[in-house]
Parts: sequence; structure tokens; C-alpha cells
Amino acid sequence: MAIVNVMGFDFGLKSIGVAVGQVISCTASPVGAIKVISGNIDFISLDVIVENWGPDAFVLGLSLHMDGRLQKFHSQLVCFKKSLQKRYGLEVFWSDERLSTVEAKEILYDGGGRKKLTKSNIDAMSAKVILQQWLEFNEH
Repeated sequence: MAIVNVMGFDFGLKSIGVAVGQVISCTASPVGAIKVISGNIDFISLDVIVENWGPDAFVLGLSLHMDGRLQKFHSQLVCFKKSLQKRYGLEVFWSDERLSTVEAKEILYDGGGRKKLTKSNIDAMSAKVILQQWLEFNEH
């Protein structure tokens, strides 16, 4: 199956940013964020987003320190990846997410000032940055 529609995630311990993109146009857009409460991901909300957008694959931000070491919550990130694969039966690709939050905040601030810098907006825009990077640097 050819990959056309892709969904990207910026994983966090309190919320997960979500973005969608298309391989053909090489564009991505932020969608929103889903909650993570006491380690439990709101898969009901994610199910709705996945059903609405119909992705062919997922892209997950790989959390690394600037020196390349894995972040301390890497094991939770891998569990999320496995959950995505099992629940939706789709391939999950990694994309380096270093500095995605910094870039997301700059984009949001430039587009609307401080009022745009909400947690949900930042998470969704970070997912967009991660997905956009993957689209631009991978041949499909």
C-alpha cells in the first residue's frame, strides 16, 4: 500500500500533539492535542481523529537530547509506538524531534503573539514540525 496520508505525533507525558500531512503535497498541518492523564492516553479521542483523517502511516517524534542521548521517557514513547501499531495496524516511522518545540513556539508567536502560545497549540504545532520534517527528508 502506498503511503499518501500521514499522521504525526509529538509525544509527551501530559499531552500528545497531533498533526496530519500528505506525501504528495509534502505539507503538514496541526490538528490538536490529546490528553495523557496519569500515564493513560485518551485513545477514544485519538480513535476519532484517526477515523476522521484516515492515515496510511504514523510519524512519531523521537525524543533525543541535543547530544543524541535518548530522553528519560523513551520507554513510554516506545510503548506508545507499539500501541499505535497494535491498535491501528499501521506502520510507525521515527522523526528526530530536537528543537521542534522551539520552532513551534516561534511559528505560533509570529502568527499571533503570546495569546497563541497555549499548551495545546504548542503540542499540535510541534507535531506539525516533526511531520513536516519527515515529509521533506524522506523519499516515499
